[in-house]
Amino acid sequence: MEREFNYTPAHFNHARTILYRLAGIKLADSKDALVYSRLVRRIRQLKLAGFSEYFTYLAECESEHQEFINALTTNQTAFFREHHHFDILKQYLQTHPQTRRIWCAASSTGEEPYSIAMSVAEHFGTFQTPIEIIASDIDSVVLSKAEKGIYPIDRLSAVSDIRKKRFFHRGIGAQQGNVRVIPELRQMLQFTRINLLDESWPISTPIDVIFCRNVMIYFDRVTQEVILKHMMSTLTPTGLYIAGHSENFAMFPDIVTACGRTTYKPTKRNASGKTKS
Repeated sequence: MEREFNYTPAHFNHARTILYRLAGIKLADSKDALVYSRLVRRIRQLKLAGFSEYFTYLAECESEHQEFINALTTNQTAFFREHHHFDILKQYLQTHPQTRRIWCAASSTGEEPYSIAMSVAEHFGTFQTPIEIIASDIDSVVLSKAEKGIYPIDRLSAVSDIRKKRFFHRGIGAQQGNVRVIPELRQMLQFTRINLLDESWPISTPIDVIFCRNVMIYFDRVTQEVILKHMMSTLTPTGLYIAGHSENFAMFPDIVTACGRTTYKPTKRNASGKTKS
């Protein structure tokens, strides 16, 4: 099938080089069709002649960097995805009553941080909790959707009926078929855009729990190590890092130590700075 715009392997390689530089994300060779389909929308919107002109525009217009990242990042999420992680969170809150801050580092359209907020509210029995929940993502478009908290009702398939009644309002009129997270739950979250490659992050520390699930798989090993070190520097000594089911950090024993099913804690060091056995 003939494509609307000329698209060569050089265009694909240039796009993934830029994405790696801006966001640290490394695209596989198999993603060439995805890059075409995502960027061609921007080319049409900007009324440009093709990929070469778009890359020139991207180089000259810094504000396009975010649009480029938004176009090429994948946002797959669901409420209470990998449900055991939320049971682990509740257990952690029980054994660490001093917990004050939770960071969801890849909040996408909001299902994950709202699942965290529901778990926290259930633990305390109120929406007025001492926990600060930070929800961040590199994609500004999905963050905007997350803040609104509006979802098709079929997205709640993994949410119990009790939770649906307690935490969501059904839409009426033009919003029929949708639900919206209740204001009390939305107010528990602080949404902010964060690029994990940045040298500093606009969040308060220390952090007690970090959810960073199915994110590191998009980075190469060098970038994973840099980000993991940075994240561990923000965690309390008894903090918890929750990873995705497809992620394993056994290659970084000096940084993290496994403490459960896809859960980690900062590796302890002795006074000389060496890892404790």
